[in-house]
Amino acid sequence: MKKNVSNRISVILICLVLLVGTTGFVKSDFFAIAKQLEIFTTLFKELNMNYVDETNPAELMDTAIKAMLNDLDPYTNYWNEQDVEAARMNTAGEYHGIGAAVKISKDKFTILEAYKDFPADKAGLKPGDEIIKIGGLSVADFKEDAGELLNGAPNSQVEITYVRQGKTTNTVLTRGTIELKAVPFYRLLENNTGYIVLSRFNSNASSETIKALKELQGKGADKIILDLRGNPGGLLSEAILVSNIFIEKGQLITSTKSVIEKYNQQYFTPNEPINTKIPLAVLIDGRSASASEIVVGAIQDLDRGVVVGARSFGKGLVQRPKELVYGTQLKLTISRYYTPSGRCIQALNYRERDEEGNAMRIGTEDYNEFKTRSGRSVYDGGGILPDIRLKTSEFNTITNALLANNAIFDYATEYYYSHSLEKAENFKFTDADFSDFKDYLKRENFSYETRTEAELNEALVTARKEGFEQQILDNYKKMINDIAQKKQAELESKKAEISSLLTDEIIKRYFYQEGLYEYYVQNNPEIVQAREVLNNPNKYSEILK
Repeated sequence: MKKNVSNRISVILICLVLLVGTTGFVKSDFFAIAKQLEIFTTLFKELNMNYVDETNPAELMDTAIKAMLNDLDPYTNYWNEQDVEAARMNTAGEYHGIGAAVKISKDKFTILEAYKDFPADKAGLKPGDEIIKIGGLSVADFKEDAGELLNGAPNSQVEITYVRQGKTTNTVLTRGTIELKAVPFYRLLENNTGYIVLSRFNSNASSETIKALKELQGKGADKIILDLRGNPGGLLSEAILVSNIFIEKGQLITSTKSVIEKYNQQYFTPNEPINTKIPLAVLIDGRSASASEIVVGAIQDLDRGVVVGARSFGKGLVQRPKELVYGTQLKLTISRYYTPSGRCIQALNYRERDEEGNAMRIGTEDYNEFKTRSGRSVYDGGGILPDIRLKTSEFNTITNALLANNAIFDYATEYYYSHSLEKAENFKFTDADFSDFKDYLKRENFSYETRTEAELNEALVTARKEGFEQQILDNYKKMINDIAQKKQAELESKKAEISSLLTDEIIKRYFYQEGLYEYYVQNNPEIVQAREVLNNPNKYSEILK
């Protein structure tokens, strides 16, 4: 009995040391935490010592941790040593590997993009190729993180076995140092308009943006388009410095709020700006998130530029890595981001969930009004709503379903191997191509379930249990049929945005990311709109009044 009491006291003391050592204070629910830790420790020991079959303690713990964190938000994550290294590479601006974006599934890797002139590209790998073996090891059989097999020291070689269009091929790849540019493209366009693509907020984001801006100004640029579409974010410090390029010193860019007082912070521009007067248009879409939203929120709230595109993603939760043991980390959500006017960037409330466990989004009827520096009305609701909205930038239910099911990616792969294209400027995704895409969806049995369908199916299940199935079945079938027709019509109604996504994916297959940017500056609707407003000083000023 004394030994058990002693063990309990030891557990509580250890917990106390951990809580005080890592946070600097004892949380009010300390004893509740200590109690649950003791229960878990006892359960974990008994399970591993007495279960009928052999257990793997590491796998069980990994499952337990992930299940616990899944009940919070998708950004609070446990990182093993490999995850920590991957995060470091993403923010450092370079890493050692094959130079490709890959999608990892249970039994294969799919190449999403091979970066031009890097090892994967030189070895002949193409988007859509399915890697099944790495260095002779089957991806399907590899129990650890198979993605680590692709990384390695520069100039080291690895044999890759992949499947392309049903044919299995081997190639030898020489790894190299992969530079992740924050600004992969910038160009002086007609009418002295500078165009800058900022694709990520790594440690080089502000310096590369400054370099591009100064070079464009040196060539005569007197207007700037900053393209943040598809930029998932990154370092907060770089978001502040990128904002500072166009905004005067000492201006509030973002603030963070938390139930923990020490995480309530305000972030101001620290330096003298590069140019506070040059007319500015910022492009965003539903994939512009986090640090991108901090920059565009500040530019909009301070009336520093016009925002063009579609509402941004709405990722306004702040994470901080907490060092654990054995090289692992907890990436922990500690606060929320707010724009200078006071708008919360976060779109989804993970504390309130629907019956399916999905986080709730604020309805438009609950949006709150805020004012920019000049008195313009702006609203919260998550993400940043552009001053000029374009349908080609907006993603709706069917567009998201097509992306989630890889329909656009897979069709582009099929298109690439059945069509030739010599010059990007000659390409146009025609009505005939769109009809072919719809036929492709039918061949592949593409389908998706709307929220209405899910709720109707749930209602039918309930009706069966209560004996009302026959009475409602006819109405149910009619409603399902009406929804199916509406979904088919929706595919046609969203033709512009779907064709735009297909165009992007197809152009990249032939001419890489650089070719897509070259195509963009002449054909992309968002860039065309941004150029139009920048070349119309009256319209530009009217929007910002």
